[in-house]
Amino acid sequence: MVKTNMYYEDNRDLAHDLNQIKVNLLGIPMVFVTDAGVFSKSAIDYGSRVLLEHFLPIEAKTLLDVGCGYGALGLTLSKRYNLELTMIDVNVRALELAEKNAQLNAVSTDKILKSNLYDKITTRFDAIISNPPIRAGKSVVHGILEGAYDQLNENGHLTIVIQKKQGAPSAQKKMVEVFGNCDVIAKDKGYYILRSYKEKE
Repeated sequence: MVKTNMYYEDNRDLAHDLNQIKVNLLGIPMVFVTDAGVFSKSAIDYGSRVLLEHFLPIEAKTLLDVGCGYGALGLTLSKRYNLELTMIDVNVRALELAEKNAQLNAVSTDKILKSNLYDKITTRFDAIISNPPIRAGKSVVHGILEGAYDQLNENGHLTIVIQKKQGAPSAQKKMVEVFGNCDVIAKDKGYYILRSYKEKE
């Protein structure tokens, strides 16, 4: 049987296939080096673009990008809104690319961590974002949603993008269960932008 390498795995031993994406996001030019074994290596996926357009920067100073991949979401938002950025993933190759892309885009962060969900996270954030790894399974996606609550500051928010056909209604239900609230911020070509706020503890 041929072993398949999924983007949500540790793919450091996979053969390289480097690519460079130059793109304008949120009105700023960005450049990303990508490689085999990472999510959306040929272009910024549509769901990520929709999330970027609907991120809420008001009062946010610290940002955590969960399942960051090569860094498109976190680096763009950090550069656009001057946010203190932390990025986490289980894919070592993706994290190495995120470090390169931080340098390429002049985004200062030394907080790019290999972390299974939030197990290496010891601080809280004003905002958490995720384009969750749907193919990793519902338990992983719901783990991202459940764990976000304890990693947010009071009045902080979690924003995710997920397709309706890949579980948006289930994710929305879980976010209401965890946070007591969940707003559907946008619907665009089957992609849902969902946001929950951490209210007073």
